[in-house]
Amino acid sequence: MLQEIRKLQQVIFKKQKSHYKRYFFDRLDFDRMSGIVGARGVGKTTFLIQYLKQNPLAYTKKLYVSADSIKIVSLFDLAKTFQDEGGELLVIDEIHKYIGFENELKKIYDFLELRIIFSGSSALQIDHSKADLSRRAVVYEVEGLSFREFLELKNGTTLPAYSLEEILSSHIDIAYELLEKFSLVEFREYLEHGYYPFYFDKFSNYQIKLNETINTVLEVDIPSIFKIEYHNIRTLKKLLMILCQSVPYTPNITELLGKMEMKSDYRTLYRYLDYLHKAKIITLMRPATKGDNIFSKPEKIYFNNTNLHYAYCDTPDIGTIREVFMRSMLFEHTVSIPKKGDFLVDDTYTFEVGGKNKGFKQIKDLPNSYTILDNVEIGGKNKIPLWLFGFLY
Repeated sequence: MLQEIRKLQQVIFKKQKSHYKRYFFDRLDFDRMSGIVGARGVGKTTFLIQYLKQNPLAYTKKLYVSADSIKIVSLFDLAKTFQDEGGELLVIDEIHKYIGFENELKKIYDFLELRIIFSGSSALQIDHSKADLSRRAVVYEVEGLSFREFLELKNGTTLPAYSLEEILSSHIDIAYELLEKFSLVEFREYLEHGYYPFYFDKFSNYQIKLNETINTVLEVDIPSIFKIEYHNIRTLKKLLMILCQSVPYTPNITELLGKMEMKSDYRTLYRYLDYLHKAKIITLMRPATKGDNIFSKPEKIYFNNTNLHYAYCDTPDIGTIREVFMRSMLFEHTVSIPKKGDFLVDDTYTFEVGGKNKGFKQIKDLPNSYTILDNVEIGGKNKIPLWLFGFLY
């Protein structure tokens, strides 16, 4: 079995030609057992293979395997055989597809000396797993391409990233410097098809691949993690289409239940919304005071990124696109819905997002408030170009 997996690894290593390293490549500090989770299609497998190939260990001491491989009967037995033959680093991709992975990883951690890196769906609930992996595994969450990364991949350039504080305090100087290196026409391109790295695959039809990716999340990943009958996958798809008609959707739960023909099954509806949120297909936004209780009504419902709007919605609303872009770029920050403005960030900054003629009066009396403007190259004072937040990572 191990020999066949090594041969498959060799094939995978040869096929993987990408040299571009995502924003998280040098950020992750792997421990004895570490995991990376994120939406399907954001480049987790590419990263794992890049990491293994550049690792100085001899090839006999490092091994890549996908958890759904038909060659695997027991993850623990595979890991033990690998260690017995001198193995030191085992990478397990798509761990959520292996039934009972929690206990297998716990046994590997407790009884073997291997270093383990695993990847899984963003919906993976390590903190609540049966084996209490949260005490054993350090888990990192990764995102799709930023606008900065998209430009680097597209143009073969190297561009800097900036902190939120740097953008808020020095956005005029930063914008002048960056605009010498690309055209803002490319920002529109990014909004439509720049979030998922497979856009740059030579033989990929992006919209078809994106729809296939989301269908795999709905039909394979979510049922492998949550208790949902296969026939209810159609209900999830219907829910997405309804949300698409009015995103950012300020939900009327009773009305939504009626459209879903779910009678008064509030708890199931909230649970389905939570599944889609954890799988990074939608983003549930709540006021700062409500916390993350899945049975509390969200203030707004977005799709996770702008590309999903163009894939699912016939005519995406430009106001929605602006807000979704802004929210997706702020993933490393605490973001909630304030009483005034569109976003409250880190309980400190209030952002109002709009077109280039957006006024400031709605938030003018608030401290640390800014208007974030689309179709603007250079801002001024508390008016900041929207595209600039694509350089946060």
